[in-house]
Amino acid sequence: MSLDIGAILAGWDFQPDDLQVRLITGDDGRDKIQMRVDLGVLQMECEGRPDGRRPHDRESLLDHHEALRDEALAAGEDFVVDAADCAALMREGLQYYHRYLSAFHLQLYDLVARDTERNLRLFAFVSRHAARNRDKIEFDQYRPYVTMMNARALALKEMARDDRRAALARVDEGIRRIRDFLREYQQGDREGDCSELNFLLRWRGDLGREAPADPAARLEDELQLAVERESYEEAARLRDQIRLLRAEQGSQQEAPG
Repeated sequence: MSLDIGAILAGWDFQPDDLQVRLITGDDGRDKIQMRVDLGVLQMECEGRPDGRRPHDRESLLDHHEALRDEALAAGEDFVVDAADCAALMREGLQYYHRYLSAFHLQLYDLVARDTERNLRLFAFVSRHAARNRDKIEFDQYRPYVTMMNARALALKEMARDDRRAALARVDEGIRRIRDFLREYQQGDREGDCSELNFLLRWRGDLGREAPADPAARLEDELQLAVERESYEEAARLRDQIRLLRAEQGSQQEAPG
C-alpha cells in the first residue's frame, strides 16, 4: 500500500483564504471530516476524540482526568492538574475546536453543539483544578467565543425547525453566559468591547423581528466578528458569500416585472 497522499489531494487544491472541509465515509464505514491545510489534510472522526484515540481507555483525556478527580475526592484527597497535564488537555481541546469549526461550515449543528459544550466543560474543569492560575486563564479566555458558537449552533437547529421562539431562548442563554463571564472577571462595564456578546445581541435583534433579516447584512456581522478575532480564512469565505448574495440581489432588482 502506497503512503503517498497525492491521490487524496488531487483535485482539491489548497486555497489559503478559504476554510476547505468535506464530509467523507471512511474505509471503516464511519463518517469523517477532512480539512484541507497547506501541506496536506486533517482527518477527524465524527464520534469520540477527533483523532480516534482512547487515552487510558477513555473517550478523551478530559474524561480520564475527570475520573481521577472523582476518585481523589471520593477518597477525601486533594486534586490538582499540573502544567504538563494542562498542556496535553489544551492540545486535545484544539482537536475538538478544529472539528466543531469544520462542522459549523458543513452545517452539522448537532456536532457543533456537542463539541462546544465539551470544550466548555474542559474550561470549567481546568479553571477549578489547575495548579497554576496562568493555566486557568489560558483556557478560560476562550469561553466567550465557544459560548457564542454553542449558542449559534443551538439557535440554528431551532431555526431549521422553524421555531423562532426557541432560537431566541438559545441566543438569550448564550448572552447570559457571556455576561456572567464578564462579571466573573470584573469586566461587566466593558460589554461593548466583547465582540462575541455584541454579535449575539445583534443577531438576537435580527431574529426578534417578524421578517427575516437581510442574509447579506447578517453575513456582514459575522465577517466583522471574524476579522476582530483574526479568523482570516473564515473572513475570506464570508466575503465570497456576501459578494454572491449582493450579486443575486442586484440581478433580482434589475429583472423586468
